[in-house]
Amino acid sequence: MTAHPETTPGPNGLNSDLPFDLVIRNGRIVADGQVVDGDLAVRGECIAAIGPELGPAVRDIDAAGRWVLPGGIDSHCHIEQLSGMGVMGADDFHSATVSAAFGGTTTVIPFAAQHRGNALPDVLRDYAARAAEKAVIDYGFHVILANPDAQTLATDLPAAIRAGITSIKVYMTYDRMKLDDYQLLDVLALAREEQALVMIHAENNDMIKWLAQRLIERGHSAPRFHAVAHDPLAEAEATNRAIAMSRLLDVPILIVHVAGGETVELIRHAQKLGAQVLAESCPQYLFLKAEDLDRPGMEGAKFCCSPPPRDEASQEAIWQGLLDGTLATYSSDHAPYRFDETGKLPKGDLTTFKDMANGVPGLELRLPLLFSEGFLKGRMDIHQFVALTAGNHARLYGLAPRKGMLAVGADADIAIWNAERQTVIRAADLHDRVGYTPYEGRTIQGWPEVVINRGRIVVSDGALQVARGSGRYLPRSAPSHAGLMAPRSDAAVRRQGTVLKALLGIG
Repeated sequence: MTAHPETTPGPNGLNSDLPFDLVIRNGRIVADGQVVDGDLAVRGECIAAIGPELGPAVRDIDAAGRWVLPGGIDSHCHIEQLSGMGVMGADDFHSATVSAAFGGTTTVIPFAAQHRGNALPDVLRDYAARAAEKAVIDYGFHVILANPDAQTLATDLPAAIRAGITSIKVYMTYDRMKLDDYQLLDVLALAREEQALVMIHAENNDMIKWLAQRLIERGHSAPRFHAVAHDPLAEAEATNRAIAMSRLLDVPILIVHVAGGETVELIRHAQKLGAQVLAESCPQYLFLKAEDLDRPGMEGAKFCCSPPPRDEASQEAIWQGLLDGTLATYSSDHAPYRFDETGKLPKGDLTTFKDMANGVPGLELRLPLLFSEGFLKGRMDIHQFVALTAGNHARLYGLAPRKGMLAVGADADIAIWNAERQTVIRAADLHDRVGYTPYEGRTIQGWPEVVINRGRIVVSDGALQVARGSGRYLPRSAPSHAGLMAPRSDAAVRRQGTVLKALLGIG
């Protein structure tokens, strides 16, 4: 940490005696696992110094009584994406990134979604063009892979990974998107070879289809039966199968949006065995429950996502998993479908739980909910909050040390939080285009009032301060799992090496 601009490296690594562009003064700065009471200086796009009483600046922000934290990274959100059911989300790259910024997030990693019959290069060009025109904060992409044909696996996907899209999402459910186990093994083998991370939506498709068909036949079509069809065992079984395939090929995987307590236990047990399995969870699994789907009329559809929210015991299991490291990241899984015939209710009041678009909005509220209910209520310390919302995402998805931390030389992605501010959540006050929030009426404490991305003040005084399309695309390096996984036992390493050498010749 450096206290004087004349000894501070600028963004090009050279020392400078010029005034800083910006100094945030008198804040409680969370940097390098410490809380520093003092100043943070920005020169150009980067953090130039952290310390007491830094020198002059073109612009000052007084952060007395405020927390100065890394801008959040949301590594699981759906933006301007056509669903497998053919429903376009309500948010485009402008509205979604504006909403994210107002909630303290400065980087998003949404999905470039391939559907069957799509050529991957065409998909990537399409998403890149839309984001470049509209995004107001920085962004990368994951690939959603639904068409693992020879061209995709041999040429297109390796090229995308080498160009900086180093994560792949696959589905074990949804008839139009799911891969079978053989295809999954092909993808895992490719990911191992190319050093990419495979993200897996783990639910047993046939269990869900079997239950859903019988529920519909018996007239049980209301939203609450979505949670019945998506039984927790469907999530647990598919997770166990995904872990087994990961262990077979000795390749890291990440189980996305973990909902159930049994699934948390499966992941924790696998990690203790040395399996290379990571996992995330989301606000809906901390703050919503299955009983929310049992509201009058179609209101329960507002809480419909897959996997669905569970019960209080599962909520506690998710909290514990986030606190003990079983779950490494906390993402929104923002899936913005309007509550009308264009989104959640394609058949109006006749919509069954099988017809509803799956997903809930959450980009803007992801961080404020956890800050209020996790940090300020004493469930976690500020360093755990930062790791779960920014630091672990940056490491896991190849953005560190540029993103996810407050450190000299890192991008100046910063959120200044007022921990005293109370907010009653209302959809009308949010910046997405969904029109509702499942957290309507909840009172939370703490809000990011100033948000900075690469030294640009994006949000201040309750208003957007940057232009449409001013965000920047982020090609990413290979994922790093250091410190996010338990060490593997010698026996586990020997076993996997033997299997790989014997069967694949890649050990």
